[in-house]
Amino acid sequence: MPGRQAKLLTNASLNRALRYAATRRYGERNRVMILLSVKAGLRACEIAGLTWSMVLTASGRVCDHLHIEDKISKRGRGRRIPMNRDLRQAIVELKQLVAHDEYRALIQSERGGKMSPGSVVNWFQGVYAAIGLDGCTSHSGRRTFITNASRAVARAGGSLRDVQELAGHASIGMTERYIEGDRHVQRRIIDRI
Repeated sequence: MPGRQAKLLTNASLNRALRYAATRRYGERNRVMILLSVKAGLRACEIAGLTWSMVLTASGRVCDHLHIEDKISKRGRGRRIPMNRDLRQAIVELKQLVAHDEYRALIQSERGGKMSPGSVVNWFQGVYAAIGLDGCTSHSGRRTFITNASRAVARAGGSLRDVQELAGHASIGMTERYIEGDRHVQRRIIDRI
């Protein structure tokens, strides 16, 4: 990726962003937006394009996965992402507050319509700027998700290929570009050799 990559979010910075977003109008929507980024690794265009039909079962219950359709994903690389429990709970809470027919956007603008990908990017920029997280962008949550998934994959019995599929990347090489190294982990690795 040319230029500087978006900074990762630490647990502390994620919690700051969630607390700040909760104090703004549409707090429940804001929480879902942040969690879609950090706990599902969605891009701004996917957050903007997500509809209720992609998160609800036929009976209207919140699914245990996100179904990212080809039409909203980059290069038509739709995928199915198991739903993180915090994200699922946030969607359940949002569902209780807003209209949610299957074709309606999950993330609504202040005027009640679908947010554009650019509006999602700007929204994240505003949140991170307001809480002083320099270098964080709408892509910070996605990079955080991919890095955290790559660190957890071995404990779950998976491989980097699983992370690639969750991210919707065409190649493992692209997934590797998102992963942030950790000097402390590298030291522990060397100490075990």
